[in-house]
Amino acid sequence: MTTKALVLGGGGPVGIAWESGLIQGLAQGGVDLGKADFIMGTSAGSFVGARLALGAEAATLADPILNEPPPAPRPAGEARPASAAPAADLSVLAKMMAEAQGGVRDPQEVRAEIGAFALAAQTPDEATFIQSFGRSFAGLPDDAWPERGYACSAVDAITGEFRMWTKDSGVGVTRAVASSCAVPGVYPPVTLEGRRYIDGGMRSTLNADQATGYDLVVVVQVRGGATAGAAAQATAARVEAELDVLRQAGAKVVLIGPDEGSQAAMGLNLMDFRKRAAAARAGLAQGLAQAEALKAAWAG
Repeated sequence: MTTKALVLGGGGPVGIAWESGLIQGLAQGGVDLGKADFIMGTSAGSFVGARLALGAEAATLADPILNEPPPAPRPAGEARPASAAPAADLSVLAKMMAEAQGGVRDPQEVRAEIGAFALAAQTPDEATFIQSFGRSFAGLPDDAWPERGYACSAVDAITGEFRMWTKDSGVGVTRAVASSCAVPGVYPPVTLEGRRYIDGGMRSTLNADQATGYDLVVVVQVRGGATAGAAAQATAARVEAELDVLRQAGAKVVLIGPDEGSQAAMGLNLMDFRKRAAAARAGLAQGLAQAEALKAAWAG
């Protein structure tokens, strides 16, 4: 019997919506990615993957987003709620991420600098972030972890060391996922085991090379980063290198990214909550359209 892994990449709240819609569309078209033997997520993908691993139905995964009322515009001059991600200039972060993933300097050293940036940034406090974030996992014990194979990635904010949270880590899924989603400069680093952790996307938006040992690996990439130039080429090269690790380990790899309609619906700012419903709808349409092409491989 074919063993299957699902790798879900990072992409902010808009990426969560699009991945949820895509998975729902594929499931409605006969390809239930939620039945993977192992689900691994980074940042946005950690959230979507955790929902699947905890038992959410793939065929209705995006319904909560699709049913959200449109966000009401804030009156001019009204302060942002304390739980909201502040409007941050992430150009500094983008430059450091490109450096960390470009191979010019020691990546862990640069990730430690990103961690320092995250620790110094003005963000909602950690307790507020966890309380807001934890609504999605309400009712779970602090140490709960999916019984099915699940892992999510993070980075130590002090050392820059990459960390993959699994059931064997002995931490709770709520904080583990929160750490994987802790975008530096937007959300606070999250405390686990007495240390602070930031978004696993600081190593890679996919970290797909961590999903070895399976016959089929479906990799969902929200966005590689820059759309043109040297940065885009470096990102594409990194993704291909990660996929080669899987192929060399004997896996068949299927890479899924947003089609033109999904790209248009998501826009450029993946932190824009107003795009969530449109991104989910576009993902749903794309999943329905692409299910047939994936069905034979997934059923194998």
